[in-house]
Amino acid sequence: MSEDNVRNVFVVGLDEANLPTLQAVPGAESLRFHGLLTVDELQGGEVRLPEVLEKAQSELDAFDASIDAIVGYWDFPVSTLVPILGERYGTRTTSLESVVKCEHKYWSRLEQREVTDRHPRFGRVDLTADPPRPPDGLRFPMWLKPALSYSSELAFGVEDEEEFRKAVAEIREGISRIGRPFEHILGRVDLPPEMDGVGGRVCLAEEALSGVQVAVEGYVHQGEVTVYGTLDSIDYPDTPCFLRHQYPSMLPPRVVARLHEVTERVMRRIGFDNATFSVEYFYDPGSQDISLLEINPRHSQSHAELFQYVDGVPNHHSMIALALGEDPSMPHRQGPYAMAAKWYHRWFTDGVVRHVPSPEDIARIERDIPGVRIEVLPEPGQRLSDLSQQDSYSYELAHIFTGGDDEADLRRKYDQCVAALGLTFDEPPEGARG
Repeated sequence: MSEDNVRNVFVVGLDEANLPTLQAVPGAESLRFHGLLTVDELQGGEVRLPEVLEKAQSELDAFDASIDAIVGYWDFPVSTLVPILGERYGTRTTSLESVVKCEHKYWSRLEQREVTDRHPRFGRVDLTADPPRPPDGLRFPMWLKPALSYSSELAFGVEDEEEFRKAVAEIREGISRIGRPFEHILGRVDLPPEMDGVGGRVCLAEEALSGVQVAVEGYVHQGEVTVYGTLDSIDYPDTPCFLRHQYPSMLPPRVVARLHEVTERVMRRIGFDNATFSVEYFYDPGSQDISLLEINPRHSQSHAELFQYVDGVPNHHSMIALALGEDPSMPHRQGPYAMAAKWYHRWFTDGVVRHVPSPEDIARIERDIPGVRIEVLPEPGQRLSDLSQQDSYSYELAHIFTGGDDEADLRRKYDQCVAALGLTFDEPPEGARG
């Protein structure tokens, strides 16, 4: 294909794991993917946003061909860099304000309550108070979380006043890593009066939700909201930690229809357009209630293989098509498997990694078990508590993607993979850093 027919797509935070799925989107043969900033530059330590933005702009300014699209599938700061760069270089994207309305958990709740009551009771926590107290009218159990976080970092479920105070102490200590650079973004948008003085280093308390967790994925194209998939999220027993995401959802069609209707109302309210999104909910089978957990202003790269297994195309397709001004619609049930899952193989105590399978070992397992892809996260000799971006309760060892005929088939393949990986650990040294 001649260079004249190639379109250049810049992916902010392009990583090795997502490159194969990006290259599987329809029309990929006419696209050239360029990485823009590394994941370490974007998410390691406290992000220095002005420096990161300047580096991205210098890379784009030095590019000597057309810049046809700028996309990203990570949370902050990628989610906010895409519209900032899109405005500068004339590429299609939703507005920065609409992204911030999704990502700032307090502002997002204010917007949600304008169009729906399908959310938990919530309030701001004064991090400077001594002792800190729950917001008036909120009951335990509740969740405490910063206005902005990813991978459930610094999110704590608390049952009483003592746990509340301990969680506040940890949030106080760590909130600036993301909160301080987020304030740089808040300075770029017009904030409503109810956001005066709130800032990026604010803590939100919400009454705990119960039931089945479910994610709704879709996009907005020229003002029209489309939901293309609903997935179940299943936790490890008696923990808030994901065991797997499973597609398609097993919920009754009438429940899925209600999820879609609330999603459409909220995304319209926020003013989202020309971009993908994912919205997380809880569904309580007993009360039949649905409650909105959070809105992500990007599709989930974690689900790319699941859509590819079941529908025949990874969900990256919608993101790229929207950015290029093309039809973002997804095919339906045209993949090789009836169901698919992304499994999170976790460890719930600290340890030092002793054995990790080689790339050749992983390739052999993937060959031996059809419909499987594996990503191992730690390296030999690494201490689990030194892994970055873990939730507050566990350590991720591997992501295992499985496609199969039914739920039992998915589990059988997962169990085979875990056994074949042969990950082993040593106790962490006495008194070592946690």
